[in-house]
Amino acid sequence: MERLCVILLLVSKTFIVNAQFNGFNCDANFHSRFPAERDISVYCGVQTITLKINFCPVLFSGYTDTDLALNGRHGDAHCRGFINNNTFPTVVLFSISLSTLEACGNSLVVSTAQGPNAYGNLSLVQIGNIAGYIDTPDPPTVISYLPGLLYKFSCSYPLEYLVNNTQLASSAAAISVKDSNGTFVSTLNLLLYNDSTYIQHLAIPMSGLTLKTRVFAAVKATNLDRRWNVLMDYCYTTPSGNPNDELRYDLFFGCDKDPQTTVFENGKSQMGRFSFEVFRFVKHKNQKMSTVFLHCVTKLCRADDCPLLLPICGKRRKRDTSERTGVASDNAVMTAGPIITRSDETPTNNSQLAQLNGPPFKMNSVTSALISAIAILGVMSMCFFILSLSLLRGKQTTSTPLSGTHNPAFS
Repeated sequence: MERLCVILLLVSKTFIVNAQFNGFNCDANFHSRFPAERDISVYCGVQTITLKINFCPVLFSGYTDTDLALNGRHGDAHCRGFINNNTFPTVVLFSISLSTLEACGNSLVVSTAQGPNAYGNLSLVQIGNIAGYIDTPDPPTVISYLPGLLYKFSCSYPLEYLVNNTQLASSAAAISVKDSNGTFVSTLNLLLYNDSTYIQHLAIPMSGLTLKTRVFAAVKATNLDRRWNVLMDYCYTTPSGNPNDELRYDLFFGCDKDPQTTVFENGKSQMGRFSFEVFRFVKHKNQKMSTVFLHCVTKLCRADDCPLLLPICGKRRKRDTSERTGVASDNAVMTAGPIITRSDETPTNNSQLAQLNGPPFKMNSVTSALISAIAILGVMSMCFFILSLSLLRGKQTTSTPLSGTHNPAFS
């Protein structure tokens, strides 16, 4: 009889649990429990942050989907999630727009700290952190037999992309914490234009661009919340598409700038603009065309913070060659190219190249005096020669014929 009662009790309990999960994609063997840290997933996107909460433990705890809300805003329907019963298990989805994240009480904190830049120097590095929580309402009674559910989340956006993509999670009892990282790098593009209007994209002919052609470049953010501005940290060129190529030429880095490079706008909007004159790499001297790849390391900053990140010219030390070897692999480097340049010079042989490229001939004082003396001697010799001829002719014209008596013996 006791065994029969135990069996009936187990069957009734199973029936109650199955009835509780009825209509939802839940498994009573796995989801008859309180929430754990694995029950929340955080996706840090460029425009939205998406949260997925396993609804089955919520249902087991005695709550419905309408009981879950962002940051305690249970009276605002816009701060609640919605059921997705097309997955296993059933989930509650929350979508947080980065442009209106404060509407449901989420917070954005941008922290600034000293950190290494791409060359290994210490500079100001900013990280944007968006945090919030999802909870259930407290009952209007003194006590409750239902556990209070709390899900904490955060998204960390390193604005110079120097932070590894890591996830941290911890939980205790019915509290779940999920931290995740996101990146804005997919919104950034390095584009080339024909002129300063930045309207028509640069079209490179098959024969390449003529040397010293001015090219207009821009690092532009698209589909990015307007609170962020683009700040170009430095831009450089390489002969290959590899940003870590040992052979490189800097266009500008902080206060150091190539004389042919002009920076028009930096850190003031979602577009950084500059121009430079195309050149060729000397290593391509035996080729008819030279390829140049453009790279820009870019930061994102809030409008009020951008002036703080700009270098103070005159106080920043110059980097040496040893500092150029520390390019981090996880930096976000925008790349454009190849920019193909051509040389319009006519082919010449080696002797002509030596004459064209050699230094001009300069006479010193000794050489000049020697040449002058030779010229004077030549003139004097010519004068003596002419004088001798004149005297000889005069002597022949002034001489008279001989006179005497005829000798008959010779007749």
